[in-house]
Amino acid sequence: MTIQRRALLAGAAGLGLAPAAATRARAETWPSRPIRVVVPYSPGGGTDIFTRALAESLRARLGETLVVENRAGANGVVGAEMVKNSPPDGYTFAVCTGAHVVNRYAMRSIPFHPVHDFTPIALLSSFALLIAVHGGAPWRDIAALVRDAKARPGAISYGTTEAATSFAGGDFARKAGIGMTEIPYRGSGPMLNDLIAGHLPTCWTSTVSVLPYIQDERIRVLGVTSAERSPLLPGVPTIAEAGVPGYEFTAWYGMYGPPNLPAPIALRMATAIEESLQEPALRRKLQELGADVKPVTGDRFADFLRRDDARWAQAARDGLINVSQ
Repeated sequence: MTIQRRALLAGAAGLGLAPAAATRARAETWPSRPIRVVVPYSPGGGTDIFTRALAESLRARLGETLVVENRAGANGVVGAEMVKNSPPDGYTFAVCTGAHVVNRYAMRSIPFHPVHDFTPIALLSSFALLIAVHGGAPWRDIAALVRDAKARPGAISYGTTEAATSFAGGDFARKAGIGMTEIPYRGSGPMLNDLIAGHLPTCWTSTVSVLPYIQDERIRVLGVTSAERSPLLPGVPTIAEAGVPGYEFTAWYGMYGPPNLPAPIALRMATAIEESLQEPALRRKLQELGADVKPVTGDRFADFLRRDDARWAQAARDGLINVSQ
């Protein structure tokens, strides 16, 4: 997609960016020092892996190092709040999952509005989640897991890392008519370590996180959350076709800046992202990790966020989101 400069600037202005600051901060003078990109989750997870791959490509395009910094805590709220409170000078950004929006409804209180209190830069990627089990677990398919869960309500636990994976696991249990126990983790890395060690029987995570562990059968994937099978896991059925009709869920990564980020800086970062994600080597690498690389920038990303917020508001009204903390 080619960025329409006028549309992006207009969209940024519509989101409350300060015109005077945007005028003073000329894109051609930025950046002049390293840029910090906050990942509000633990190292080794899907968001971390994706962001580090993207940061390397952006360094070549922007002419400055992008330092990826993990700030985990409170389902991603700790790191996001740090970026929200950072100076709007173009030297601090965040890469969050869709849970950034869901948190508003999944947590009793968060110190910001996930849409209004940030400058949206780009929707980086969408991707399927999946349900994975320990390699030695007795379940070879979704049907076997559902049968066992019905026979032992609440006895089988599943790991989650933030609001989106929590919703995916809870919605699966609701639609399958079973009771399972959620175990929250601070990130995919610690969760997968427990899954591999046999301390956790099942979990919900991304293809980006789990692919390195499938080849040696330390982890087994029972189903993917997308409407169609993943090209990376063609032998794994969708959860709907595996016996839970109507089940579908797609996750995503997005980049944000602090509020009032000058529009020329937001535009240049968005442009660099689009160009980087067109590079054949990077696209191939990210697609091998399971990421669907179709960036959406500027006012289109802002519109996407508003629609996503409305979607989760309705899910909360319908009682489909577990509220924690």
